[in-house]
Amino acid sequence: MNIIVPVNCNDQKEANITLLEEVKYWAYIEMGEGEMVKCDFHENRDDIQDWVECVVVKNDKEYVWPFMEENIMVLVAPEQNTIEEIVSAYMFRELHDLTV
Repeated sequence: MNIIVPVNCNDQKEANITLLEEVKYWAYIEMGEGEMVKCDFHENRDDIQDWVECVVVKNDKEYVWPFMEENIMVLVAPEQNTIEEIVSAYMFRELHDLTV
């Protein structure tokens, strides 16, 4: 599973999820066998060459239609802030599925 998360910096330990309108970097997270395999950062979402299956956003008020038009699943992290918290919540299915 490949996940992208809008974040405020390009440091895996320090990055926090941000609103889509405030994104500075995109964390590209590759999951495999129940753990994070890779975490890369990109300034532009268009720079991500791999297929993205899921985007995690900060709240359910975000403008996510562009992702839905690309058939990218949208999950909401209402309480999680760091990449580590988001990955953990993803593995334990604690993120909210945004269905419109």
